[in-house]
Amino acid sequence: MNNETLNLEADIVKTLKNIHDPEIPVNIYDLGLIYEIKIDEEMQVEIVMTMTSPNCPMADDLLNDVYEQTGKIPSVKKVKVQLTFDPPWDQDRMTEEAKLDLGFL
Repeated sequence: MNNETLNLEADIVKTLKNIHDPEIPVNIYDLGLIYEIKIDEEMQVEIVMTMTSPNCPMADDLLNDVYEQTGKIPSVKKVKVQLTFDPPWDQDRMTEEAKLDLGFL
């Protein structure tokens, strides 16, 4: 990965840390909902993410937020957000900070 790609990935992570699951007071990145961030040579971004539950009533809103907020980053040329449930989300995906915020530590 070159510096431009690394900087863009850092900007994407920063952006994702500002998006919160409305039902859980933790950002989606620290919650472990982001499985993968792919950036190609043309600065097209693909984000693979999940939800805490396949029945999440806010799934469409969260996917839209990820798409729209990532697309606002100046160097991003195109955004694709892919939803997956494989592997299923579990609490082990959360950062230590998220676990602490939610009282799991």
